Amino acid sequence: MITSTANQQVKLLVQLNKKRKLRDERGVFVVEGPKMFREAPKERIEKVYFSETFYEKHKETLIKRIQADGLEFEVMQDHIFKTASDTQTPQGVLCIVRQQASDLPTLLRAEKPLLLLLENLQDPGNLGTILRTAEGAGVTGVILSKSCVDLYNPKTIRSTMGSVYRVPTLYTENLCETVELLKAHGIRSFAAHLKGVNFYDQENYRGGTAFLIGNEGNGLTEELTEQADTLIRIPMEGKLESLNAGVASAILMYEAYRQRR
Repeated sequence: MITSTANQQVKLLVQLNKKRKLRDERGVFVVEGPKMFREAPKERIEKVYFSETFYEKHKETLIKRIQADGLEFEVMQDHIFKTASDTQTPQGVLCIVRQQASDLPTLLRAEKPLLLLLENLQDPGNLGTILRTAEGAGVTGVILSKSCVDLYNPKTIRSTMGSVYRVPTLYTENLCETVELLKAHGIRSFAAHLKGVNFYDQENYRGGTAFLIGNEGNGLTEELTEQADTLIRIPMEGKLESLNAGVASAILMYEAYRQRR
């Protein structure tokens, strides 16, 4: 039983939640809640922490999972667990999970891949929602520019609702070079842009397809826009100039999914 906030494991959990550099150095991230614990691949779980109340309430079920998967765990007093948690209302379970980046050659080996390229996204909730939607729409992988918000930010992780375990993702140093590589493999790139001539539902996404989505406030950079094969736009009524990045991504991904169905 961990009974002090001075415990090194408590301090580590707090720092992992706060510091991207530490997460990357150790190659791990923190997930919270029973759902994220249930869905976490056992081979990637480093350690599990339970609040005292949660452990006592679900002890029999938890011990079965822990023994079956050979997991290491600790129990914390409730007030200590709250200190270690990143949320206002902790759910009683914290896991340290190993990061797992995909690689571009693997994504390119897929038949007619459907990819999402994100440039300079800054909102962790947006990124999490995009990953969750990507799983639902059967996206092959998500590629992020190096300036995007951290995939393993606790808010991003919560927003993915478990999709972070299953959607292949990777960061790239240069999105423009990545688009060029996609072209060499026969993958057409479509940039969501206000200057798009055709509406998004007037294009064909049945072949290898990559959607380019830009920053929430500024959209895509001119440099990346020029690399795209086709500019497309989403029709909007009223005085709106653009949609939320997560919403725009969902519309495009599900149109591709609809066509491929």
